[in-house]
Formats: sequence, C-alpha cells, structure tokens
Amino acid sequence: MKIAFIVGGFPCLSETFILNQITALISSGHEVEIVALENPEERKIHPDVDKYNLIQKTTYFPGIPSNKLYRILKGFILFLSHFPKNPLRMLQCLNFFRYGKDALSLKLLFYNSPVLNKKFDILHCHFGQNGMIGACLKKGGAGVRLLTTFHGYDLSEYVHISGPGIYRDLFRVCDRCLPISEHWKCKLMQMGCQEERITVHHMGIDVNRFEFQQKKILRGEKIKLLTVGRLVEKKGHEYSIRAIAKVLHKTKNVEYIIAGNGPLKNKLENLARQLGINSQVHFLGECNQSEVLELYLQAHIFILPSITSESGDQEGIPVVLMEAQAMGMPVISTLHSGIPEGVLDGQSGYLVPEKDVSALSERIGYLISHHRIWTKMGRKGRAFVEKEFNQHILNQQLEGIFKNTLRVK
Repeated sequence: MKIAFIVGGFPCLSETFILNQITALISSGHEVEIVALENPEERKIHPDVDKYNLIQKTTYFPGIPSNKLYRILKGFILFLSHFPKNPLRMLQCLNFFRYGKDALSLKLLFYNSPVLNKKFDILHCHFGQNGMIGACLKKGGAGVRLLTTFHGYDLSEYVHISGPGIYRDLFRVCDRCLPISEHWKCKLMQMGCQEERITVHHMGIDVNRFEFQQKKILRGEKIKLLTVGRLVEKKGHEYSIRAIAKVLHKTKNVEYIIAGNGPLKNKLENLARQLGINSQVHFLGECNQSEVLELYLQAHIFILPSITSESGDQEGIPVVLMEAQAMGMPVISTLHSGIPEGVLDGQSGYLVPEKDVSALSERIGYLISHHRIWTKMGRKGRAFVEKEFNQHILNQQLEGIFKNTLRVK
C-alpha cells in the first residue's frame, strides 16, 4: 500500500506513537510518506527519524495566509507554478460548484499543491484537525481512502473552541474514524459520526523496549516518584506537587522527579519553593526516549494526575502510563477521559478523582508504606499492557483496518 500520514508537526519527540506506526508500516514493506504542517525543529530527535530516513520522506504544507488578499495572491502564484504539473488536479481544486467553501477559501489548492503528482491508497490523519486537511486532499484526488485517528485535544478543547459541528464535513467523507478509546468513541457518536464508521484503535508501545523490572527498595535508598509529561495544565503537575508536600510531612525518605518541559515550568518551580519542598522535587526538563527509559529503571512509583483544563483540553490514554506499567511500576493517575481504560484500578495502580490532592497523597502514602505489593501490581500492569497496548499487535491490526477499508466499495 501507498500510505500518507497527515500530521501537525514532524518530527515531534512527544508523538512517538505516530512515529511507531510509520516505522512499523515501512518495515512491513509499505510505501509511507509524511505530509506535515510544520517542522517543530526540536533540539532532540528520536533516533528512528534518521534510521528510517524520514526527513527525506516528509513534505510540508505551505502556510495559508489569514489575510484574504495575501491568500489570493499566494494562491495565484501556487496555481501558476503547479498548473503545468497536473492541470486537471489544479482545476479540480478550484471547482467551487462541487466543493463550495473548501475551494472558495483556497484550502484545496494550498493543501493539494505539495502532493500534486502523488496518489495514495490511504490517507491516515492523526488528530481531527488534520482529518479535515485529509478531507481536502481526498476531494482534490490525492487519496482513495481517508482514515482519521482522534486522540483527545481534538475532541475536547478544539471542539469547545470550534463548536460541536466542526467535523460535520469530515464525517461525510472519512471512510473510518479511529478514536483511541471507548470514551472518545462515545463523543464521536454524540457529534453525529455513524457508529458503523467508528473503530476504537488504541495507541500502543513497543513492549520489547520496556523491560520489566521488579521494583524494590534497597536499604538506605530514597523512594523515587516519577512523572513524565509536558508541563501543561491538563497533566495536573500542580496537584501531584501539592500531594507530595502532604506526603513529606509524614516521611522524608522521598524524592519526586518531573521530566518534561512546557509553559508552566516557572510556575511549578515556584510552587515547589512556596511549599518548601524544592529540594525534594527535581525538574529535569525535556528528556529523550533513552533518558526516560533510565528514569523508569531508577524510579519506584509513577504518578500522572491528569485533569480537564480550563479550556476543556483532555488526555487520550497517555502513553507514559503504558510505558511505566510495562516497566513494572505501580501507577497512580486519575478518573479522567480514557485513563480508566488504560490502568487496572486497584490491580496495576490506583485512580483518584481529578484535582483531589487528599486522595492523591493518600494513595501515594499507601504505596510508599506498602512496598511489598509493588511487584504484584507491576506484574499485573505488565501483563495488561502486553495484552491491550502491544504496539506490534496494534500495528498489525491497523494494517488490517487499512486493507479492509480498501476492500469496501
């Protein structure tokens, strides 16, 4: 199959779940290209980007000016420069009678110009916003079948901002919608997507990269608590820091490690200072995959206190929860979005209500004082991830979904 991945930014270190699908399909012998809105130009890049020569397989969309006159001028230049390459496709992108506002706004022209002479069997879009771009590509003749994976932000904050009808046109042309949880499947149906077009497809991890390790505390060793996640509101760092402060009133044999960067870094560091625990809370900044692996090996308990942000943004099923459980760590998270589908509450970890500092600190304290249950919880979590979030199995399933979609007339 010839497959195009339509994404926002590439390469993007925080979106290894997309990278894993791309490399698996390439390894299976499929021809894969990436079409992205931008290059984030991050300081750290996943090694698979170079291993699979993915930058050379990536094309970037031209920016669409918000100013109408500038957009028309830039669109005119695009039309003139690309028309000789494929006159029929270029004229199709301007078919106002057939495609209405997508053609009138020049979206079809801008989005199709970088792939003008390319035809894909599958257009696979990650996030609903990019699904709408994929719809433009399909209308412009670039793809046979369109599939869109919905993660979390695209069905929470983005819908809150844009309105519940934002995906109405996408639902008409999308051959299959792939929410990453049952939670988001229900949301898609509420928004008008037909159930028969929806298949829940989890994101997963390469379980072979995350070797199980029996967690135990050595004599004189501090108990290490770990959170991995961008320093943004929905990750709930504020509440874990406040919970750790309560825990430290009872025991000093604890240190809390936070790996990740983001706009709340200064605010969270100030909070730790105000609570008088800055010497026990360590902010490591952005970490690559090998650095995160080392943190999983060193830590004893994993915490991710996700919340719904004020803007409505929500998680999917965070990949770090899968990774931590695969490594044998008991986890503590929240009753938020699809997280209850990704943690066995009471077996591989504990789930507490969002923003409930008291419940969070109580569960942390319980695990600290009952370290003999760590191994049992770790084994439960490992088995659960191997069964439900094994990337190799999920990638085979995705390949099957692609093939089945192509068979449908």
